[in-house]
Amino acid sequence: QVQLEESGGGSVQAGGSLRLSCLVSGRTFSSVALGWFRQATGAKRELVAAISWSDGTTWYGDSVKGRVVIFNDNAKKIVHLQLNNLTPEDTAVYSCGLARGVYVGATRVPGVDYDMDYWGKGTLVTVSS
Repeated sequence: QVQLEESGGGSVQAGGSLRLSCLVSGRTFSSVALGWFRQATGAKRELVAAISWSDGTTWYGDSVKGRVVIFNDNAKKIVHLQLNNLTPEDTAVYSCGLARGVYVGATRVPGVDYDMDYWGKGTLVTVSS
């Protein structure tokens, strides 16, 4: 079994920044992708960013491109999500997901083209104007 634990959420004013972290524990796999997704009240869940642990390929959601960076520390099994220049529209529950079987050269987008296999409980980000 895999456990994902998010941290780093909280309240911030518009224009501010936050760094979210997702710690992976339990059973591990060699070829995976980790992704951050968000869901605002009344909205569908959407991809924020994802990264392949096989070759470092990254994917970003259209609504956050240029304001978000995803990066990982494989040795510590942590994936970080740096959120910059936040707006009230970024207010949502941010969740970390893991997909297995993501190999070198993968092009399909995790969580968009196929489902994630494991999910964390999420962390709330609130951006005030």
